[in-house]
Amino acid sequence: MAISEPASNTRRAFDLDLPRRLVRLLDGACASHGRASLLLVAVALLAFLPGFFQLSPIDRDEARFAQATKQMLESGNYVDIRFHTQARHKKPVGIYWLQAVTVKAGEAVIGPSALYSIWLYRLPSLFAAIGAVLLTYWTALAFVTRRGALLAGLMMAGCVLLGVEARLAKTDAVLLFTIIAAFGALARAYMRPATERAGDLKLAAIFWTGLAAGILIKGPMAPLFVGLPILTLAIVERSGGFLKPLKPLLGLAWCLLLVLPWFVAIYVITNGAFYQHAVGVDMLGKVAEGAEGHWGPPGTYFLAAWGTFWPSVVLVAMAAPFAWRARREEKVRFLLCWLVPTWLVFEIAVTKLPHYVLPLYPALAILTALAMERGAMAKAGSRLASLVWIWPVLAIVLSLGLGAAYLWFGSGFGLAAWPLLILAIVLLWSAARALPRVGVEGAFLTAIVGTLVLFFAVYQVMLPQMRALWISERLAQVAREEGCPAEKIASFPYQEPSLVFLVGTRINYILPDAAAVLLKQGGCALAFIDTRFHTWFETKASEIGLKYHAVATLSGFTYNGGRQVAITVYRSDEAAP
Repeated sequence: MAISEPASNTRRAFDLDLPRRLVRLLDGACASHGRASLLLVAVALLAFLPGFFQLSPIDRDEARFAQATKQMLESGNYVDIRFHTQARHKKPVGIYWLQAVTVKAGEAVIGPSALYSIWLYRLPSLFAAIGAVLLTYWTALAFVTRRGALLAGLMMAGCVLLGVEARLAKTDAVLLFTIIAAFGALARAYMRPATERAGDLKLAAIFWTGLAAGILIKGPMAPLFVGLPILTLAIVERSGGFLKPLKPLLGLAWCLLLVLPWFVAIYVITNGAFYQHAVGVDMLGKVAEGAEGHWGPPGTYFLAAWGTFWPSVVLVAMAAPFAWRARREEKVRFLLCWLVPTWLVFEIAVTKLPHYVLPLYPALAILTALAMERGAMAKAGSRLASLVWIWPVLAIVLSLGLGAAYLWFGSGFGLAAWPLLILAIVLLWSAARALPRVGVEGAFLTAIVGTLVLFFAVYQVMLPQMRALWISERLAQVAREEGCPAEKIASFPYQEPSLVFLVGTRINYILPDAAAVLLKQGGCALAFIDTRFHTWFETKASEIGLKYHAVATLSGFTYNGGRQVAITVYRSDEAAP
């Protein structure tokens, strides 16, 4: 007993000391908006930067967006959107323009290699994710004190889903940024007394510019996220008078002025084909059926939130009783109107992907911060307080799963990551233990620290080293070593978008017999042929008298197809014509 007591006291001191230090750090950051913003940016960078530069292009959406932007830069056509040999009539042009700006800037610094540097295409998402954290803080100031707003911003900074989107060169982090900007302005207009609802040019400019930017990023999704809550509020209030500060007529004209030029140009250039596919196939198809196999029953997003809004989702669950009790209060009513109607629409829609509801997460964060500020979660002995043990449990499950994945897709057990994973588990365990003694704030801040350590272990150490997953990167490396141009390279049936991005726009996605014909033309030419189709390639090569040899055989796992593959790289021995 004499030996175990000091160890127990040391552990208890650690459990209490770190949360209290973090609360004191929070106290200091609350002294000014500048300090609060600085803390949020620092935490966001710690959350979003691990793996940002190291991770290979992710199939399929990220690689498609990045490649379409690359083709804009290569062709000089910044209106029509193309991917490889096809038109890409799905999303508006906004994200491609943003990516083009960052890649152009990178090209001026590092040269032509910028076109193939995926991290440059990811910069708009990174900047937007950091901006979304800051805008959550700004929006929350309409509902809570600076301290509560800072906590809401930290919830978004630690959000798993936002961390994923910050690392992907696609639309969702940027859309989130535009939506929060619009809601920050809308909230301030709504909170004004009816007698003080005169037009406010600053709020109107923020709201309508944010909405216009959202439309250029993801089309009708921005009006859906903003319009449905407005409609719900108007029904509940039996009036739309809260919109007066936003100057609806002038603002709508400004919004149209920003978005119409490109929408008219793309209609003319494609003769209406963009709208036929973007609206008739892409958008309506996702409502009616599970597009690309992404089907899910109602309730999918509710279940997914336990992972995608981790670790803050635990506090959201603890705040739920407060939200119900205070549902008629003005502030809570606004947040529920922001959250509930749109969430229900996405639960009903057949196609489901976790990132679809990301613009609703700031409402969850602000509502939870409001509950914390009101002392609604102060009773740590309640049944919901035990949910904090989800923090270490999920961390343990994730660590074991990643260890198994690394053993399968990497090399060895990923020993470099295990000290970090163990530290993350210890921190999250300490966060759960600290709740009864230091309260919700200290426990949550400790959980955020544990989450940051976990992010570093996963994104910086483990995922980049799972070589079996990064097939395109390895094939592109072979192509660089052999020195063959993209137009003299063929691939079948492995035809992921990331291969186009990494090897070159003019790579040929053709059948094995056509690949043999390409190699017969002579010069430096390669064919990436899955071993299942060797016979097809070899038969045609024999027919046409092709001289070739195998350069390498790469084994890997296609995480989109979900199967093992082995791809042999053949090189032509034919002389150049």
